[in-house]
Amino acid sequence: MTEIEFSHSEYNEWLISLKQQIRSAQQRAALAVNHELVKLYWSIGADISKRVREQGWGSKIIHRLSADLKREFPDMKGFSVTNLKYMRMLAESWTQEEISQAPLDQLTWYHLLTLQTKLNTSRERLQYAELTVQHGWSRNVLVHHIEMGTALRIGAAQNNFAVTLPHPQSDLACETLKDPYKLEFLSLSAHVRERELEQALVSRLSDFLLELGTGFAFVGKQVHLEVGGEDFYIDLLFYHTKLHCYVVVELKTTDFKPEHLGQLGFYIAAVDAQMCSAQDAPTIGLLLCKNKNRVVAEYALRDANRPIGISRYELESALAPEWKSSLPSVEDLEREFSREP
Repeated sequence: MTEIEFSHSEYNEWLISLKQQIRSAQQRAALAVNHELVKLYWSIGADISKRVREQGWGSKIIHRLSADLKREFPDMKGFSVTNLKYMRMLAESWTQEEISQAPLDQLTWYHLLTLQTKLNTSRERLQYAELTVQHGWSRNVLVHHIEMGTALRIGAAQNNFAVTLPHPQSDLACETLKDPYKLEFLSLSAHVRERELEQALVSRLSDFLLELGTGFAFVGKQVHLEVGGEDFYIDLLFYHTKLHCYVVVELKTTDFKPEHLGQLGFYIAAVDAQMCSAQDAPTIGLLLCKNKNRVVAEYALRDANRPIGISRYELESALAPEWKSSLPSVEDLEREFSREP
């Protein structure tokens, strides 16, 4: 049988398709293995809890169980005394049904450990579990957001999105902004000037993007606009890949003043007219200021006809050092969990 010369373009398309199938299968397999591992650990933890509670066995039983499991399964990690205690803690915090359903069933064991050891209530753990799944946070990023109190700040920025944006864009935009924004990674004094703050944010762009949240792509600083023959410059310009719109960020190192919205609204209108395509959603603005009077901000937003959010920024952490230092790091957990028998 005569072989037919194959088309390189068709072969490449086929190869790309196969690679995608293989990667998807690998991902599903990894998720399935993780899910089964979490179920196993929950079951072990539930057994420990039940026997300690019903039969009155003391803590020594965990030490004995750890030694016996390590001896029987020398190639498996995770049977240290500390990890068995974590398994018991997990089983006493969540039911088997809860651990087997979204969002918890989509998290790794290390994610669950982080939620368990760094948060005090089931409500907080569930909040951060949902955010982790929604934004695809790694364990380290999850730790960062817990320490920064992100769940309390998301959606807290004052805005007029409900009356300036169509639904559901308004809801998505609202959930995109925070209040306040934590900028202590800049190590700046409270008396910093606007240009210094802008330059510092750009120099630490990866940290700033992490604080802004998922979906923000940096376009530029001091972005030039020409309107009516005059030159204007936007402090910081981003594009949000989920909202499909430009985000104009205006920095003010003073307290909020109503007149700030006029300048920001002008920039939004100019970006809409000069930079947006037909596929882009309306541009939104974020005014970052040192402080604000909520009533004054509310009144000012009532008169603004462009979608704007107003948030504060903080250059110093409000987290007590002694509390922060008492939290076990993800690295500590991983070292403990991977310790050789």
